[in-house]
Amino acid sequence: MSIKAVIFDLDGTITKPYFDFDAIREEMGLDRNSGPVLEIMEKMTDQQRRKAEKILNYHEQKAVVESELNAGAKETLSALSSAGIHVGVLTRNRRKNAFAIAEKHSLQFDAVVGREDGPVKPNAFGVMHLCRQFGIKPQETLLVGDYLFDLLCAKAAGAVAVLLTNHEQYDKFVEHADFCIENISRILDIIESKK
Repeated sequence: MSIKAVIFDLDGTITKPYFDFDAIREEMGLDRNSGPVLEIMEKMTDQQRRKAEKILNYHEQKAVVESELNAGAKETLSALSSAGIHVGVLTRNRRKNAFAIAEKHSLQFDAVVGREDGPVKPNAFGVMHLCRQFGIKPQETLLVGDYLFDLLCAKAAGAVAVLLTNHEQYDKFVEHADFCIENISRILDIIESKK
């Protein structure tokens, strides 16, 4: 089945990895190994959550300002748009930060789903939402990311899971990927092979 859309994770995929979630957890007064930040925040009291959100928002704003694109990201997004393939972004970050990254680096996203839009990855919500928006099936979609939640989200939705292997921990996630790529530009080869 030919590919009609590519949905990208943001941090670590379109941009170079930035967040140190161990440090963010410690700043929130949590154990470094206490689990995913957003899921922990759901269990906090209102007061704890407000404090945690302030810390997270600070780090997310800083990430936008200091963001750098991964090699091949801009050219790949441009090539996808030129080929008539939808470009979506699915992030556990806020939607406005994805658009700020797009503006800073002169990127074009057709649609963005952030954490305020519904259940976050690894839930299939974001992929299903974007597919409905694009008028396509999940099977016609690549989900490209650098972390386990991206791959689990793709699988839950029935999309093709592509792992960007640009970091030390990627080998822990390989078993969940349909394709592994070292550079984002290799997406174009995957799309060509599925025509």
